[in-house]
Amino acid sequence: MTKKTALTILSLLLCLQTFAQHTDDAGRLKRLTVLEDSLAHLGKKMVNDENDMERKNANYKFIPTLVQALRIDNSFAYPFDSVKAISIIKSPDNRFRILTWHVMNLDGSYRFYGTVQINTPTGELKMYPLEDYSPLMKSPEDTITDNRKWYGAQYYKIIPVHTVKPYYVLVGWKGNTVKSTKKVLDVLAFNNDKPEFGMPVFDGNGKNRKRVVFEYARQVSMLLRYIPEQNLIVFDHLTAPDDKMKNHPETFGPDLSYDGYKLKNGRWSFVETLDMRNIPDNTDAATGTDYVDPKKQAARDRASVPSGH
Repeated sequence: MTKKTALTILSLLLCLQTFAQHTDDAGRLKRLTVLEDSLAHLGKKMVNDENDMERKNANYKFIPTLVQALRIDNSFAYPFDSVKAISIIKSPDNRFRILTWHVMNLDGSYRFYGTVQINTPTGELKMYPLEDYSPLMKSPEDTITDNRKWYGAQYYKIIPVHTVKPYYVLVGWKGNTVKSTKKVLDVLAFNNDKPEFGMPVFDGNGKNRKRVVFEYARQVSMLLRYIPEQNLIVFDHLTAPDDKMKNHPETFGPDLSYDGYKLKNGRWSFVETLDMRNIPDNTDAATGTDYVDPKKQAARDRASVPSGH
């Protein structure tokens, strides 16, 4: 075999390999697109259907369909943009992403679902399903858990913290009951590559917290936002309408003042009565300024559907 012939054969093999790779990529993309369509349809039913069993049945179908999609090689890079029922956020360092969603129960409470998907070098699936343990967690602000005893929430922001032991603050919405809503600041760290939730890094008011839970009246909104320029998490100060209701957080609402947590040496220190004139007015949705109550969103969605559909 001459040198010229050998080079020709090598070139042909490289072309065939490239063609096979492109064909394989096209096949994966097609499968992901088909599954995404199914997930989008099921997601709408999970949020919008007025029948409790229909919402739950849609979720039961949604979960294995999502797992099937995630099992496709290199699914980590696939955005699932049309699946509006779930929140998908990547860590800024591209190490992982979290997919979270909820199903509303008949009594107006919520159950949360999710998974942490790891970005693997080979593109193979590595994930940790999240099991909502909220109803059985007696002291969520004092508890460290794993993915099997997760304090369920639907996350809309990841804040990386670079310390000796790096961790991520998760900002999430946590629908509660027909009377109140919750939001949460949780912490995700990895021990031996396994996720762990909760870390004693929130200091203030004479107490150390492993996560911070806010509860307020269902009919009001609460600002909970990260200001990266100042390493500051800012939020509405919640108060009772009068002294008689100070032990009833389901009546709390914003009083037009703001508090926060300031990052100092890898920990978050409580800051009272912030001057919002010094806070950048960036209300872009990507900052996680607020989270739309899905019950209200569902009502708007139904109102926007033409009659007969």
